[in-house]
Amino acid sequence: MTMYRAYQAQSDMMAPLKLSAHMARRFLTGPFAAPFQNAATRRLAAAYEMVERVGLTHGRPDFDLKTTEVGNREVQITEEAAYVLPFGTLLHFKKDVDVPQPRVLVVAPLSGHFATLLVGTVRTLLPDHDVFITDWHNARDVSLEHGAFDFDGYVEHVIKFLEFMGPGGHLVAVCQPCVQALVAAAVMAQDGNPAQPRSMTLMAGPIDCRVNPTKVNELATSKPMSWFEQNLISTVPMGFKGSGRKVYPGFIQLSAFVSMNVNRHLKAHMDLYEALADGDDEKATTTKNFYDEYFAVLDLAAEFYLETVQYVFQEYRLPKGELTFRGNKLDFNAIRRTALLTVEGERDDICALGQTVAAHDICSGLRPHRKRHHMQAGVGHYGVFSGRKWAGQVYPIVRNHILASD
Repeated sequence: MTMYRAYQAQSDMMAPLKLSAHMARRFLTGPFAAPFQNAATRRLAAAYEMVERVGLTHGRPDFDLKTTEVGNREVQITEEAAYVLPFGTLLHFKKDVDVPQPRVLVVAPLSGHFATLLVGTVRTLLPDHDVFITDWHNARDVSLEHGAFDFDGYVEHVIKFLEFMGPGGHLVAVCQPCVQALVAAAVMAQDGNPAQPRSMTLMAGPIDCRVNPTKVNELATSKPMSWFEQNLISTVPMGFKGSGRKVYPGFIQLSAFVSMNVNRHLKAHMDLYEALADGDDEKATTTKNFYDEYFAVLDLAAEFYLETVQYVFQEYRLPKGELTFRGNKLDFNAIRRTALLTVEGERDDICALGQTVAAHDICSGLRPHRKRHHMQAGVGHYGVFSGRKWAGQVYPIVRNHILASD
């Protein structure tokens, strides 16, 4: 039995147990059980809910962004699939506003989670910008008839999305796609593409993984490419649109993320159980919302995953000047009209200090006044683009960078 079939079989076997737990919890918390509810039944109901929550989901959660404030008024947000390609959708958070705002393409990571991982980033950007995002599709749901999706395919998607948005757009790339965003900007600059971005913000991305290697970097270089292909790539089983497609399953990537901070995740779930048992709905809801997103996983096309590991994490093709696009040499000196901002987190254990700022040396054709770097003190990887310090300290710099370039 293949790895993917084994996972799916286990998930299918868990379904009746989870349904039973759901029904038991509903009974214990329903109106008919109200006279019998006490501390013991609340703890039992909490235990049943924890069983319900075991496992992963494979569909994109909702962004659930209904309104935002523009100026002094609240405006409605409409999610619009502006441009649909087989492996990704250009999702537009459309607002009814009178004054044009800078158009921003948020380039989301394709690393096992859906684009909703950046919901906090989008929420912060919305009041001042016309926001689009790369809404990547789960590879297991993409039919084989659409062919492969590789490193260059990702870059091509970014270019096509920018072209659809039209001239004058801005790029904000988060984590892994900082490399592809930089490549897209170079390709568009070389071609004199009128839709090349006016500004590019690269946040916590692996531009040069030779600098201050992290555990993630060490893992990527500890094995030959043949090991990754033989041990981490699986075939989508029957029952899915992408049946037969080779993928790097999202459940493997999530396992790797969780293993980096096992104790923290265990404590979070113990705290969730206590919050449910104590009736602390606010605390429980916050934790559940986080893990509903964190445990929603997507599969990556095998070509994209393997080439990313090889090009970015093992061979360092970008900083060594060896990266190509569709077989053609890239000239990053051609980037002259796209202002560059890089952002790093002081405590980032995924993309360490120095890895993202390396983009400044690569973009040697940019004049100094069109380059800026910000190191955010006191944050790890996720704190660069989500949370209080992102909203209060990092975002104002990103906003001013975009505004000055618009």
